[in-house]
Amino acid sequence: MEVIKTAIEGVVIIEPRLFKDARGYFFESFNQKEFEQKVRPVKFVQDNESYSSYGVLRGLHFQKLPFAQSKLVRVVQGTVLDVAVDIRRGSPTFGRHVAVELSGDNHRQFFIPRGFAHGFCVLSQTALFQYKCDNFYAPQSEGAVVWNDPELDIDWKVRPQDVILSEKDTRHPLLKDASELFDYNEDLYRI
Repeated sequence: MEVIKTAIEGVVIIEPRLFKDARGYFFESFNQKEFEQKVRPVKFVQDNESYSSYGVLRGLHFQKLPFAQSKLVRVVQGTVLDVAVDIRRGSPTFGRHVAVELSGDNHRQFFIPRGFAHGFCVLSQTALFQYKCDNFYAPQSEGAVVWNDPELDIDWKVRPQDVILSEKDTRHPLLKDASELFDYNEDLYRI
């Protein structure tokens, strides 16, 4: 696998080594040993999958301590714009984001460490989205930032009037008003 660094330390794009022939293709979607050598030590404990249609935007979500999560995300079918926002107060990149297009065709994966809000928007007719988490989901620990915060200036590649949100995702605060964010020097990997 090739690890591509982004403008924010710790947030990386992963391109698997693809083996193609007349029958199709094969690739290793995850290898614990190689991931720990090239990205960071992590123990994933939960896999999730969602299926969504064009314009569905899920985010920008995070889990508060002590249930903070790192995520390794990928698209099996379709295309999404995937976004990670640094929400670690005191970080030199606080409030900045990285956006990457993930698709069933490019096979890219995106690693979002703890301390980041995460969201994605479906750019294709439908998308099958999978992700690994390194901590269990805890509904009482949900946190979020509104998807269209003007200070974040995220171009979701879908017209705002075409965005489809859950009722809950319409009520999130701006980053500047969000409570219970993370601190840059905090040990986010203690459980």
